[in-house]
Amino acid sequence: MAKGHFSVIFKKKISKFNKSVAVDSDKSISQRSFIIGSISQGVSKVKNVLESEDVFSTVNCLRKLNCKIKKIKKGEYKIYGKGLGSFYCKKNTTLNFGNSGTAARLLGFGVCSTSPNIQIKLTGDKSLSKRNMFKIIKVMEQFGAEFLPKNKFHFPLTLISSEMPIGFKFNAGISSQIKSAVMLAGANSYGKTLIVEKIKSRDHTEKMLKHNTHVIKIKKGKQNFIEIKGRETLNPISISVPGDPSSASFYAGLCLLNKNSKIVLRQVHINPTRIGFFNIIRKHKGKINFKNKKMQGNEMVADVHVRSSKIKPLKVGEKYFVSCQDEYPIMISMACFLPGTSIFKGIEDLANKESNRIKEMQKICGQIGIKTRASKNEMRVYGNPNLNASGKTISVSGVLDHRILISAAILALLSGAKANLKNFEQVRTSCPNFLSTISGLGGKFEIKKKN
Repeated sequence: MAKGHFSVIFKKKISKFNKSVAVDSDKSISQRSFIIGSISQGVSKVKNVLESEDVFSTVNCLRKLNCKIKKIKKGEYKIYGKGLGSFYCKKNTTLNFGNSGTAARLLGFGVCSTSPNIQIKLTGDKSLSKRNMFKIIKVMEQFGAEFLPKNKFHFPLTLISSEMPIGFKFNAGISSQIKSAVMLAGANSYGKTLIVEKIKSRDHTEKMLKHNTHVIKIKKGKQNFIEIKGRETLNPISISVPGDPSSASFYAGLCLLNKNSKIVLRQVHINPTRIGFFNIIRKHKGKINFKNKKMQGNEMVADVHVRSSKIKPLKVGEKYFVSCQDEYPIMISMACFLPGTSIFKGIEDLANKESNRIKEMQKICGQIGIKTRASKNEMRVYGNPNLNASGKTISVSGVLDHRILISAAILALLSGAKANLKNFEQVRTSCPNFLSTISGLGGKFEIKKKN
């Protein structure tokens, strides 16, 4: 993918394809590997790392906190962890998390809040600085951390870590990032931290901690009870990062609605907390199968086989949100081509992502003549199975959201609309190989670099 700022222009509908592709490695697991490795005792080894902007932001921030990280070769790194409480930096060092909400919440808030003698400035790019951090600030204040200015809930902020962090009982919501931040903060606190999880969210942090240490105990039932023992030693990790199911969903969506097409998405992890998209699409007659299942480290992986399908209008209840919240933009793009009305419920939190994803997808759909209706917590898409948008233009400008940009690209490739997508470099945060993969599938586009 091109360096610097650039736009991408799509002008032509994609032809049929029959391909096998490697999906970009999982961003969530890549980032967690570096963060957990940095607070472990000893040398951690991570292979098949997603070398994306968000992951690099995580690595750069860790290095500022006096953590040694060495690149061995492409996608392979060693992390020289010095254990819990080992972070060190000069007073008022700035940690810039770029576009990464994961790095900000897990590292900036989670780990740093309970690390001794830490006073740092937390910041990010224009998009991250718009995201409300009220919930995680209030949680970290319970550990004793202080955030300045008072009553400000957007970056930039100054964090003063807790001098005496003590574990407590936390009732988790749908955010896996806040839950993970509490686990990591609790690991560096005195006593025990108990997390009660009524709605099961992504569990990569739990799996990593359980795989390499006895610091965590999990009791599963109608509610999950996660107990973190504070001030224990974390053993170094060794992991090979699998393919990202969120990235895989874009290519799956493209294939499902492209006539006479097939695709195999190789070695994608199929953690039950991450495959809501695949479950929804299969429920609505999409042809998706998991083959060659195997355990890779602490995650189940599979080859995802996808074929063109006649999909029914999507009826997505709020129970699905937690397992596919990043996939709503591509599902909305897909809904444009489906007969009848697709309904997405429980979507309130989409307004506080890298962009207001509800409003942005409404704009994009409207540009190709697809009507939508949205309230605070529901969106309806009035699809057209005969949609042909040739002669129409999709224009996205000033939206620093990788999933919106990719979903717009998929919509253009399927509809024949011309698409002028500015700031496409944002796609590097999660899918740095997106354009090369699309090119391999036969998609045509033009890159325009910004002077």
